[in-house]
Amino acid sequence: MNATYSSGKKLKRIRRNWQLYLLFSLPLLYVMLFHYYPMYGAQIAFKDFNAVQGIWGSDWVGLKHFKQFVESYEFWRVLRNTLLLSVYSLVVGFPFPIILALGLNYASHVFFKRSVQMITYAPHFISVVVIVGIMFQLLDPRLGVVNRIGEALGFEAVNMMAKPEWFKSLYVFSDVWQNVGFACIIYLAALSGIDPAQHEAAIMDGASIPKRMWHIDLPGIMPVAVIIFILGMGGIMSTGFEKVLLMQNPLNIRTSEVIDTYVYKVGLVSAMPNYSYSTAIGLFKSVVGLLLLLGVNGFARKINQESLW
Repeated sequence: MNATYSSGKKLKRIRRNWQLYLLFSLPLLYVMLFHYYPMYGAQIAFKDFNAVQGIWGSDWVGLKHFKQFVESYEFWRVLRNTLLLSVYSLVVGFPFPIILALGLNYASHVFFKRSVQMITYAPHFISVVVIVGIMFQLLDPRLGVVNRIGEALGFEAVNMMAKPEWFKSLYVFSDVWQNVGFACIIYLAALSGIDPAQHEAAIMDGASIPKRMWHIDLPGIMPVAVIIFILGMGGIMSTGFEKVLLMQNPLNIRTSEVIDTYVYKVGLVSAMPNYSYSTAIGLFKSVVGLLLLLGVNGFARKINQESLW
């Protein structure tokens, strides 16, 4: 009787709020189709996949493809490039949105504040293909603006897009330029939630703006920053595949080949694509990312900071 009453109550609540459930069903459907359903195919990482035999009919080989990847010549190179690029992006890109949000929060001129917001937000909505195209045009050794200015100052023209040592910096700082404005929205929202009475008390005590930033604003947004950092660590093995591939060329391949582009070439572009091998590499990357996420989340919880769970 109680179970029937409880079920009827739940159905009534669903009918009363059907609009919310309808909105929720769309992202749920997306997650199920594009994140959970593909896990079914991940088992080919442990098989010698044959399209004729299908996923279930292919021979089970266990950890053969994982061992092949770890023992391959490319393993340390692509792993090192992936980690260096991801850590570089996280270390450089993490503080910039915070700095921008703090600056905008104290900007008193409304027109200036809105102008900066518009200018910094806009690049986020530009396609990655267009961004890389702009980079090629600006950095072109013959006609690029950057090299023209450098030559006017007495420097020699440099083909930066072909220099292996320039790849990571070009990738990271162009990414900061594209996403810093959009990323700072979260921190601006967190800053707006800080009790104004704290600032009023600090002003009455004679605290300067830097001191208010350090003692009020930063502690106030720290929980949000920790969550974003944890999520960033969880995706440290996943670089921007499209951008890396577009910026990649035979001259900078030594430092630009990352796990994502390697999987793409082995699994799709190769003359004899090895689906099982490429799936094993992708699964290896996901497991490492999960372990990093669990480790950083546990560490944040131990030091009494915010955590995902």
